[in-house]
Amino acid sequence: MTDRTAESAVTEPAAGSVAGPADSTADEIVSPPGPHGYSHDKESHLKRLRRIEGQIRGLQRMVEQDVYCIDILTQVSASTKGLQSFALQLLEEHLRHCVAAAAVGGGPEIDEKVAEATAAIARLLRT
Repeated sequence: MTDRTAESAVTEPAAGSVAGPADSTADEIVSPPGPHGYSHDKESHLKRLRRIEGQIRGLQRMVEQDVYCIDILTQVSASTKGLQSFALQLLEEHLRHCVAAAAVGGGPEIDEKVAEATAAIARLLRT
């Protein structure tokens, strides 16, 4: 199992192909085939991420305009809470969809999905 980082770009295999170790580099994440747990609410998630992106761009403007430190930190806190809230929603959807499907299917896949979720929770707790 590879360690997935937020800094890496998500790549999907070409239509009709199957991703494998030879298809990926250290800077890529090979995503399991969809649909994913968040797919049903994708537009809502994208809207939320655009709002967070706007907050981050606002932070850049604040620094460019030499805004008072505490005001910038307040905006950093709001942006961070927005990302944390999004992450928790995504984690819940992963548990309800991907982990639950693996549990129904049984076999070694459930162990892999639980390990992925556990690692994701650990990363969220470190932030």
